[in-house]
Amino acid sequence: MEKTAALPRTVGFWGTALFPVNGMIGAGIFAMPAILVAAVGNFAPWMMLLGAILIAPLAFVFAMLATRFDSHGGPVLYAHAAFGSFVGFQSGWMRYASAVVAVAANTQVAIAYIAVLFPVLDDPTLRAAAVIGFIAFITLINLFGMRASVKALGAMTAVKLLPLVGLIGFGLLTRDPSVGFSLPQFTEFESVVLLTFYAYMAFENANFPAGELRNPRRTIPLALLTTIAAVALFYMLVIWAYLAIAPQAGEGESALAAAANVVAGQAGVIVISIAAAFSIGANILNGGIVIPRMTYGMGEQGTLPRMFAHVSARFQTPDVSILFYGGVAIVFSLWAGFAALAVASTLSRLVMYLLSALALPVLQHRDEARAPLWHLPLAILAALSTVWVASHASTEAFQMLGLIFLVGTALYFTATRQKAAAVG
Repeated sequence: MEKTAALPRTVGFWGTALFPVNGMIGAGIFAMPAILVAAVGNFAPWMMLLGAILIAPLAFVFAMLATRFDSHGGPVLYAHAAFGSFVGFQSGWMRYASAVVAVAANTQVAIAYIAVLFPVLDDPTLRAAAVIGFIAFITLINLFGMRASVKALGAMTAVKLLPLVGLIGFGLLTRDPSVGFSLPQFTEFESVVLLTFYAYMAFENANFPAGELRNPRRTIPLALLTTIAAVALFYMLVIWAYLAIAPQAGEGESALAAAANVVAGQAGVIVISIAAAFSIGANILNGGIVIPRMTYGMGEQGTLPRMFAHVSARFQTPDVSILFYGGVAIVFSLWAGFAALAVASTLSRLVMYLLSALALPVLQHRDEARAPLWHLPLAILAALSTVWVASHASTEAFQMLGLIFLVGTALYFTATRQKAAAVG
């Protein structure tokens, strides 16, 4: 297998839209209704709208930055172009650390849902084997090509969304959807507004594989803005259906399963459990598609060893980046002590958001053509909202973030020394 000149552009708008949709809709949609209803009552659906409004400036920043680049890397390219290679590397490294921890944790949750249907997976050894097998299977799908990966992602998306669409239809068409409207207390509102912000994180997944998208400078902005609006509406409809069917039927991760039990008995519980497993699985597959494209871009830039930019001559995929991502995810999934790192995973992603928000005005300032005046206020608003969300993180999260930064710094200077030695 030899390095090819470039990866083929095979993904259009609908394939691109799958990346942010599956980034935003994972396990959370099955737990969010009960959590929000318990905190703010019938104002819960509107919390999801507020969350979308809170994330909107960031989405705008990523949309505008996407119009400037058509190569792999997303936030790595943006921070690199604005602030240099070291900051660009750290932007990508922070996102990578977040993704690896997330896939390890989410795979455990997916297998837990499957264990409801197959109790044999309650055995620790079999569960560990299932986790390894699941991540390995996702990795193999990604190796076979972007087109095959997107097709698999589309099928899994349909399986996870159709039962929820059925629940929405039953809840809003056969039950009284007049669930009222009352404003929550401010303390209650603040306690869950961060949760609604987190629900939309990973909207930026479409930016990473820009080098394999058709017309990415147009496709990515359109996909970002339309999918955030669609996901916000979908979340609101699911919560309204939950309120209409059985707002007291269950709580936590079992909330929608309890509502489905009211609708269709045990068969409804099984269907929702399968949908939850597929939802998390699609989220994991989604990360397995987009994150290796980021390290591929970093390999091309020389901020990671050149081997990460290797492309399979047979499948036209960044095989080394894909295999490395899958291997690291398996290691973390079996490491019982990664909980502390998981605490910092969200914070590390916020660092990437902040750097991208700051990159937009810097890059526009360098342009000869003056950017519209309203771009700067939105970029500032995006940066401030990110800082505000990060301010709620724990001291432990910041300590782990510092450790992630130090490890990334060591990797960066190792790669740059190797690059200098190769040139010399």
